[in-house]
Amino acid sequence: MKPTDSEMEILQILWEKGESSVRHVHEELNKKDIGYTTTLKLMQIMLDKGMVSRDASAKTHLYKASLSKEQTQHTFLEKMINTVYNGSTARLVMQALGNKRTSKEEIELIKKYLDNL
Repeated sequence: MKPTDSEMEILQILWEKGESSVRHVHEELNKKDIGYTTTLKLMQIMLDKGMVSRDASAKTHLYKASLSKEQTQHTFLEKMINTVYNGSTARLVMQALGNKRTSKEEIELIKKYLDNL
């Protein structure tokens, strides 16, 4: 399941904040051009898709992410590697390291990770 950009924004909030009401998610989105009802509708669609679950036992319904952050990141990364880098993880890593100033600490973490593979 590949969430849309808007769905990803909501999932990011739910992953970071945990169980949340539509109002809380809407406030976290902090977008003036999107109304509360749009956020509500999008979260209802996400519920229908199985991306979120809803606790309706209280007056204020609480939503939480059904998709794990790690699995969603993995899915997006796999798709990007396959479509943009023709399946080459090495190309992705070289591009990522070449486009950004990587700190010595980050490079050391990468080296340790590679040594443990």
